[in-house]
Amino acid sequence: MTIRVNLDRVLLERRMSLTELAERVGITLANLSILKTGKARAVRFSTLSALCRELDCQPADILVYEPEEEEGKVAAE
Repeated sequence: MTIRVNLDRVLLERRMSLTELAERVGITLANLSILKTGKARAVRFSTLSALCRELDCQPADILVYEPEEEEGKVAAE
């Protein structure tokens, strides 16, 4: 299971910097950067809620589930 973080795209669409978002949400730039790069292992609902509030978006705009392909699986034709 892979969760992809689309924070870069949403920030670009909103014309907002990572620094500005960190200040608005009240988390450190370092922690927000970890989330943005997909290296975070968890995100609190309160943080996700604050991100959505400040970016005027839904959680699905930021986080996307991508199933991993199984090794050796043959595609059905």
